[in-house]
Amino acid sequence: MSKKLKNNLEEQILPIEETYPVSDLGCAAALQTAGFELLALDRQNSRKIKFVYRREAGIEKVADDFWSDRLEQKSRSFWDNIKNLKNRLYS
Repeated sequence: MSKKLKNNLEEQILPIEETYPVSDLGCAAALQTAGFELLALDRQNSRKIKFVYRREAGIEKVADDFWSDRLEQKSRSFWDNIKNLKNRLYS
């Protein structure tokens, strides 16, 4: 039996295999800037909230490029996405 993640935004249920959870704010902002869809915030562990993205082609490459310091993005968009994600965390 596969786990399901309930998306609070759209009230739909997705198989866990179709999601890509990220717990790092910088990586989440990079995925957001690259245009990947943020589905929900997983608040099951209040000490480590995860940003849950829809798993799409290329999402792992963007995350890998972020961690290996090879990702180039517009700095203003990246910063705006950090602020937006922080607002979602604390609202």
